[in-house]
Amino acid sequence: MKEYRRTLNRVFFIVMMGVLSIACDSDYLDTPPEHLIEASSYFKTEEQLQAYVNGFYDMLPEEEAYTDDAASDNVIPLSVAERVRGSRIVPTASGSGGWSWGDLRTINYFLENSNNVDDTDIELKYNGYAKFFRALFYYNKVKRFGDVPWYDQVLNADDEGLYKPRDSRKLVMDNVLADIDFAIEYLPSEVRINEITKYTALILKARICLFEGTFRKHHGLGDHELFLNEAVNASEALINSGVYSLYFNGDVNTSYRELFDIYDQTSTETILARDYNLDFIRHNLGNLATSPTNGSFGAAKDLVNSYLLVDGSRFTDISGYDTMEFYDEMQNRDPRLTQTIGGPGYTAYLSESPEIVDIKATTTGYRVIKGISSKDQWGNKSSYNDLILFRYAEALLIFAEAKAELETITQLDLDKSINKLRDRVGMPHLDMTSANANPDPYLENMYPNVSSGSNKGVILEIRRERRIELFMEGFRWDDLMRWKEGKKLEQPLLGIYFGGLGAYDFNGDGGADVYLHDGNASGAPAGTPNIINVNERQLTNGTSGNFTPFNLSITFSEDKDYYYPIPIEELLLNKNLVQNPGWEN
Repeated sequence: MKEYRRTLNRVFFIVMMGVLSIACDSDYLDTPPEHLIEASSYFKTEEQLQAYVNGFYDMLPEEEAYTDDAASDNVIPLSVAERVRGSRIVPTASGSGGWSWGDLRTINYFLENSNNVDDTDIELKYNGYAKFFRALFYYNKVKRFGDVPWYDQVLNADDEGLYKPRDSRKLVMDNVLADIDFAIEYLPSEVRINEITKYTALILKARICLFEGTFRKHHGLGDHELFLNEAVNASEALINSGVYSLYFNGDVNTSYRELFDIYDQTSTETILARDYNLDFIRHNLGNLATSPTNGSFGAAKDLVNSYLLVDGSRFTDISGYDTMEFYDEMQNRDPRLTQTIGGPGYTAYLSESPEIVDIKATTTGYRVIKGISSKDQWGNKSSYNDLILFRYAEALLIFAEAKAELETITQLDLDKSINKLRDRVGMPHLDMTSANANPDPYLENMYPNVSSGSNKGVILEIRRERRIELFMEGFRWDDLMRWKEGKKLEQPLLGIYFGGLGAYDFNGDGGADVYLHDGNASGAPAGTPNIINVNERQLTNGTSGNFTPFNLSITFSEDKDYYYPIPIEELLLNKNLVQNPGWEN
């Protein structure tokens, strides 16, 4: 049965906030609490604390947790995002561009008043929720801007702290670490798919510390070992708890895909999910991925190339891999490929008949199917499958990567992490000795900033595994930023390869699924569902080559593009703020 309690509590939260008049403009920390009823009159019972805290859940992402990959090199939508094109500009308005602080004020207001309750254990528990969300808030701010001001109290219009300079990244992240550790200690050790628990805090801590540790290492900020060790400790604690395992329905060819397609999430692998319901609340992911006029999501060619062959060998070691046509390149690959990208004979979830090949529904020809559930969920705002925000597989990947970056990883570590993911889909295990003895040149070209140390090969393989396993879950941009691999975005955004004009069989059934022409389609076999004019849908070599959805020359500036700019009005309001490097003009 779907859970309605969280949403009902949100309604109560909104009503209570209206009574208290403590809601604030999302762009300011200093909104005065006009006509504020004394806080001492409230926060006296667990029910009141819970109702307030439930409002924090609106700070969690919804479908954007998945669509964020469409602003990276993983997924190519109809329109390329500004950050991918390298065309971001400095925003003007105060509170725009992500420089907004209303959520933080709401959190700090709670922390200042939660001691009104008489029971210390209840106070600590709900402070744990608040500090979880404050850690998440500041993690997102540091990812975006680097140094930011640290505020742990509610400020009013006359407080000098409103005009403080940015605090150091070290100070902020040390405080984030303290907040998330507090949350881990005091949140309930329970399994709740739609609520924050100790286990959610553990996986968030692991995520935060992996980001910060690798960012510090690859950007030369120093002190990376502290955060990488904390990432290891948090992920290993979650692994050793035995509470979660990888979802498996008994079939290596369907388990991975089914995890994201099922209507109600289970607690096998899912730590936290957004709860959706056919009759109550829906999201729009299905429409964005399938509509030829909306998102038309297409996976990138170099992502497809990254999937190993089913025997564990590298696809990109095959002679002519880069000119292999669709049907052939989909054969004998890691089963996650055709559970992520619609392969030959693709069938929608819960359907029995294969879908007709539809090139118009995807920019690259590689149709994204991960998280796209049954066909009744493909219309506008029609999707009701739960969206996973935290899952156990991420802990396995964090554990392996952090240990590899610390140069402490062993084969036993791989066996308890990466190789568990491979077991789910029946893939051969990653062997540390072999990977380090023969690093993949295709991945070396993709990630040139990986150090030439003894673990280079295994780090590359862990990055392969992470990109494949977490595709479409909103990690890719952050991964490129923390690895200092922004220049990867300058590599061409390509799709399916075609050897020339004429008919193509995508399903291996002897029929034509696609026909390419350069202005004269008279030779197309009758009933061909996709007749494509290469003058309109361009290929890299004119009448042959890869789909090239956008004729763009992308530039990623190493001097500025790892951070976002602060809005102009914020700099005018607070003379102590300094713009991020490269964005001054």
